[in-house]
Amino acid sequence: MTINEKAAMEMVKSYENSSVTAFSSSLKLPDKNEIISILEDIKGLFFPAYFADCKHDALDFAEERISSISFRIKKQIELAIKAKDEKGASKRAKEITEEFITKLPEVHSMLIKDVEATFEGDPAAESEEAIIFSYPGLYAIFVYRVANVLYKSQVPFVPRIMTEHAHSMTGIDINPGATIGEYFFIDHGTGIVVGETTEIGNHVKIYQGVTLGALSPRKGQSLAGVKRHPTVCDNVTIYSGASILGGETVIGEGAVIGGNSFITESIGKGAKVYVKKPEHIIKNKR
Repeated sequence: MTINEKAAMEMVKSYENSSVTAFSSSLKLPDKNEIISILEDIKGLFFPAYFADCKHDALDFAEERISSISFRIKKQIELAIKAKDEKGASKRAKEITEEFITKLPEVHSMLIKDVEATFEGDPAAESEEAIIFSYPGLYAIFVYRVANVLYKSQVPFVPRIMTEHAHSMTGIDINPGATIGEYFFIDHGTGIVVGETTEIGNHVKIYQGVTLGALSPRKGQSLAGVKRHPTVCDNVTIYSGASILGGETVIGEGAVIGGNSFITESIGKGAKVYVKKPEHIIKNKR
């Protein structure tokens, strides 16, 4: 027996002893690259002047793009449902796809408000067009808002594939299950984490490195479906490096959370939280 044959036999044993499906000739999962491509098509549908070829009039363009998105995403949704061994996958995928398509105009309207919030909140923004074309925070929000529609329809795999793609592209990790209101603004963005059961109100502004997380991740699956991430009310600003943890933690309307704050209890309406300024020791050479 050659080394390769011996290794192959050991690999098969490892497949058989695995706690997850390691080898299957019948299991077909959604296509990650196709899902990312569909996201890009939706981005082109929302902002055709920047990301699509606008040779036709607006109605013809929208109808053609929506038809393509509908056909392609239905296939991925069906694969995801079948992978979970759910019956009636084709019918369920058709229903979810139709609901998803009807939600796209609403998602677009929400995203336009996010663009407005970003432009109003960032003095460095040259224009709303520059935000649409180049801001990673807006891209992460766009992907979240699309994925959230599918998450609410309980589609397996696909929403998380979408948001993890945005995470890899931007450094911003927004779980598709989070609830986020209108006029959401992410400034800089790198290192932001928003957990699954987080609730964010309207006109909220978050800077880089902020974590909206859970307190007890060690309990694992026993916490599935439990509110374990914070609630952030309207008009809150959270500065860089702040960590806000726990499902019972509520940040009151209009509060300002200073950089590097560590919060595990509720903060009242209009409060300002900041970390006491550290002492700087400076030694100069003679």
